[in-house]
Amino acid sequence: MGKYSDIFFDLDRTLWDFETNSRKALEQIFRDFKLEEYSIELAEFVEVYQRINEQYWKYYRLGSVSKKELRRLRFTKTLEHFGLRDSVLGEKLDGAYLDVSPYQTVLLPETKTTLDYLAGKYKLHIITNGFEEVQHIKLSKSGIQPYFDVIVTSEKAMARKPDSLVFNLAMELAKTRAMDSIMVGDDLQTDIEGARRVFMDQVYFNPDGVEHNESPTFEIKELKELRRII
Repeated sequence: MGKYSDIFFDLDRTLWDFETNSRKALEQIFRDFKLEEYSIELAEFVEVYQRINEQYWKYYRLGSVSKKELRRLRFTKTLEHFGLRDSVLGEKLDGAYLDVSPYQTVLLPETKTTLDYLAGKYKLHIITNGFEEVQHIKLSKSGIQPYFDVIVTSEKAMARKPDSLVFNLAMELAKTRAMDSIMVGDDLQTDIEGARRVFMDQVYFNPDGVEHNESPTFEIKELKELRRII
């Protein structure tokens, strides 16, 4: 073991394959609700929803919309793109999506082998901005919940990454200090900047090689690289 005793992970897009799992859920609700009968094509439906959902998650992280508003609007606005003004259907789609998506189990490459390697050497934890009830299902159904000692969601912390409150609560619950900890995540603002604010080292998970001007403590393209740097 090196200088760290505790490793904090983001969940979506770091361990849990959000894009693949979300698409599978969207395809299912598209079929279940027969959206093709509204002259909507699946590929465009997925693309439009993903764009609008990402926009509303940014609003949510900034505190501009509530969880309730995010859930109420993301599918309703997607339908409006196709000329369909039906908030009732939009809310039904959102409920169905949340019933389906967290039960998808695709993990990013090397997730389990990396966690297996780290688990005996470090205490592992999760810090996520995702909804409390949804994130626990994802962890459980994908088989990785047993790896983690502390799981902190933004709802549990009543604050969202990169707010220091989230990281401080996670460290308090894990009974560790920033100097003994490191954060692994795919988002430069929420994960890397958030950890930096509490003087915690960071690992930027950048599988697509996105160019940036930040200076995280470490940067990796594959999760298995954690074995080399931690």
